[in-house]
Amino acid sequence: MSHATDVLSANVLTQLADEFGSPLYVYHAERITKQYNHLVKAFSKSDVKIYYACKALTNINILKHIKKIGCGLDTVSIQEVQLGLLAGFTPDEIFFTPNCVDFSEIDAANIMAGGNYKISTGHIDSKFGISIHQVRHIERIVKTTNLNVTGLHMHTGSEIKDVEVFLEAVDILLGITEHFPNLQFIDLGSGFKVPYAPGDPETDVEELARRLKVILDDNEKETGRHFTIWFEPGKYIVSQSGYFIVKANVIKHTTATVFVGVNSGFNHLIRPMFYDAFHLIKNISNPHGTERIYTVVGNLCETDTFGWDRKIAEVREGDYLVFYNAGAYGFEMSSNYNSRLRPAEVLYENDAAKLIRKRETMDDLLRNQVGA
Repeated sequence: MSHATDVLSANVLTQLADEFGSPLYVYHAERITKQYNHLVKAFSKSDVKIYYACKALTNINILKHIKKIGCGLDTVSIQEVQLGLLAGFTPDEIFFTPNCVDFSEIDAANIMAGGNYKISTGHIDSKFGISIHQVRHIERIVKTTNLNVTGLHMHTGSEIKDVEVFLEAVDILLGITEHFPNLQFIDLGSGFKVPYAPGDPETDVEELARRLKVILDDNEKETGRHFTIWFEPGKYIVSQSGYFIVKANVIKHTTATVFVGVNSGFNHLIRPMFYDAFHLIKNISNPHGTERIYTVVGNLCETDTFGWDRKIAEVREGDYLVFYNAGAYGFEMSSNYNSRLRPAEVLYENDAAKLIRKRETMDDLLRNQVGA
């Protein structure tokens, strides 16, 4: 099952589906490492720290791998903090950036993981953070309470392909640093775009690194203040490592299209329905078959279309199809809708496969139901 590149072959994926069953999530450890190292190398000439936004994928085996390669951890819930600690992260390696949570959760995180105090900036109507127009008000609160503000943090969302967005954010945040004399870092969040469809653009992190260094060097010369820059990539680190394998149950011809009905639905991969997200779909059982046009749908009693009018090598009942770029927000956003069971997860590393989450059973579905 050897692989020569950082993309798992149809043969490897087919063998994994035969061994572990389907639906199945597979994560390629070497690809995770490659994505992280790409960022480290790009920003090597600046004072930059990388924290993996683990909301993208929190399987504890993935977190252990993230820890092993030297990356920090960004968390948004007390449970993610706990998972990080169980995975071996030390408190100073965990950053806690929740929103709209109870103060008891913030207290618990500060006790367990030494959570950093910060100011989050966002657009004026966002539920995230504090508007840039409220800085004066925040400044009064800081002075009144003697709050030690050591960092500024922003959240821009995801799929940002234009580096100007990050640079404009840096300019805004540098413009308010004078209000916070103990400032040590500026957290730019993430949003690095990875390509999903063939020909998709992606964030040019090398260009961002070069231009960011110029801005920070100029600011340090002008103000005498040095700031560490933090990033919180999630999708960028794990998305391309992930493969979601399903089996074709039904081939249905209609007057409008040919449907391929598979043994999964948005209960396992919700991104196409939730975000209208594109995932490349290939037939790994018949990779060299004649290409035909298919609409790939799920097995839920609900509209759950994975992709309309896709060119896919001829699909036969029983063939395995794979969804690429399924490492981020795939299993993590899965559910038991229609009382369907969630799939297994496998980590593929050093040409070997390791089961890192068992396939659910009826016992799991009934586990917390009183009187079952």
